[in-house]
Amino acid sequence: MDAYLAATRYTLIEQARNRFALGLLVVFLPVWYFLMGAAIAHGPAAFKLTATGQFLSVDAHNVTVLTAGASAIAFICGFTIFASTRKSAAFDRRLVLCGLPQPVMLAAKLTALAGVALAVSAYAALVLVLFWRPESIALVWLGYFLVALVYGAFGLLLGVLVRSELAGFFVIIMVGMLDTFFQIPVENPEGNQPFLRLFPAHGPQQLAVAGGFAGHLPFSMVLLSLAWVVGFGLVGLLIFWLRTRAWNHRQRLAPAAPVAPA
Repeated sequence: MDAYLAATRYTLIEQARNRFALGLLVVFLPVWYFLMGAAIAHGPAAFKLTATGQFLSVDAHNVTVLTAGASAIAFICGFTIFASTRKSAAFDRRLVLCGLPQPVMLAAKLTALAGVALAVSAYAALVLVLFWRPESIALVWLGYFLVALVYGAFGLLLGVLVRSELAGFFVIIMVGMLDTFFQIPVENPEGNQPFLRLFPAHGPQQLAVAGGFAGHLPFSMVLLSLAWVVGFGLVGLLIFWLRTRAWNHRQRLAPAAPVAPA
């Protein structure tokens, strides 16, 4: 337990030092809400709930503000976890070589990921109330929390998979833009195609809109979101485990067997 707490503390400290991500969260998120809301006027729009097949009549301005929060959360959490995972890779391997068990390190990574997702989603939900009052702020927060987990796990995967920092940022930007853009009915009025269910942000966006305008929980969207989290997380942790293993190192450091005298 002491090793787990220490590893978690170091991981959270590393993420807290990312001042660029903190600035995006504190300053950019309210500005993003304002600009997206100012660009879209009030008016009727149709949003399809894939869990029930029904269409919700939503306000175009409000649904744009709501989904803009999910887009910002995806970028911020993806960037934060990617940058911290990539930067601490060498330090994590040294900890394992010094005797820290890999399962403890993996548990610390997951705890830090959940902590970042919780903090970012809670702040985004609180700021949203300043611009619009949803039917259920708790369900909106749950949608925000799940999209933070999805893209946080995606950032973890890229952090152990991609060698170039620029390439990682580019992948997060491109995937996040395409994913969140197609989910918004105002920017994509024909966005009811079945293939959208295969996008990572589909479940969280559906959950946030259902909570914001209908006030009910589409449980299947929660399961869909968690499936993306588990998929990204398992692959990322597997690669992390393989790259921090110390089997060959310990074998080389093992004392040689004594030679019997002739």
